[in-house]
Amino acid sequence: MEILAFGVQADERPLIERAFEGHHDVHCLDVFLTEDTALIAAGHEIVSTSVNAVLDHRVLQILAAGGTRMIAQRSTGFNNIDLEVAERLGLTVARVSYYSPYSVAEFAWTLAMAVNRRIVRASNRTRDFDFRLDGLMGRDLRGRTAGVLGTGKIGEAFTRIAHGFGMELLGWDVAENPACADLGMRYVEKERLFAESDLISLHVPLLPATRHVVDATALKAMKDDAILVNSSRGGLVDTDALVTELRAGRFTGVGLDVYEAEAGLFFLDKSLEVVEDDTLARLVTFPNVVVTSHQAYYTADAVGQIVDTTLRNVLDYTAGRRSENVLVPRTG
Repeated sequence: MEILAFGVQADERPLIERAFEGHHDVHCLDVFLTEDTALIAAGHEIVSTSVNAVLDHRVLQILAAGGTRMIAQRSTGFNNIDLEVAERLGLTVARVSYYSPYSVAEFAWTLAMAVNRRIVRASNRTRDFDFRLDGLMGRDLRGRTAGVLGTGKIGEAFTRIAHGFGMELLGWDVAENPACADLGMRYVEKERLFAESDLISLHVPLLPATRHVVDATALKAMKDDAILVNSSRGGLVDTDALVTELRAGRFTGVGLDVYEAEAGLFFLDKSLEVVEDDTLARLVTFPNVVVTSHQAYYTADAVGQIVDTTLRNVLDYTAGRRSENVLVPRTG
């Protein structure tokens, strides 16, 4: 059986091909799955997709009509998939429910330190042999307060690093993580977390209840010199409201690895095109903002685990097995 994999990055391709060798043939494409590219999958029973694929009702209908019966998503998040439509069409859907939480947690801290210590600005200056320190002053984080929204595996890993920095810890989640509590984390209402934290990092999934959890009200409640980091999902932050606060000169820094309208932009080279997204164009101009292209998960360790799990999901499907990774089970 030949499997068609959409949205495969150059570094990811050899890992996929090596993992599937001896099991199934896999054809890797660098294009993302959209309504325009879905017809390519015709005749492929199994399709593998990336986090930025568009799997709405129209795309799923095209896949099903072309003979696709199983979608193996190479990510933990699945807010891009219309699961109700997939079930109605008889499509099996599986995801990667776990990979190295350290990849994302460590990158979140990389963003936090980059904006706190003005690393991007300093690097750009020294490339021009400008070695002044004006405007590069940061702050010690020891003794300050880290607020963590979402204390699952990634949030816990982030919290452990914050504890190592000697920070006070505030957390917010639907359920407390005993490991975080053991580190001294106090669980509080999110309104208090926004108001009291010097550094806020987001590690919750994107659900209807968490969409724009960082909205205009939350942003106004934050300290003027706070640091905000989002390495989870772009839709957690109301970006227009964030731009408004940044224009008012607020916040020490903002580190974003995700953006709520990133589909069709991130993972692609748009350097020779006019980007029509005015919000993103404005966002990247602020000197205290660092935007990266959804790369927090992108380590050899994490991607290797993602690929291995995707292979297991495919093998489970062909063998008629069901695992905790299945979002929509096989019906036939």
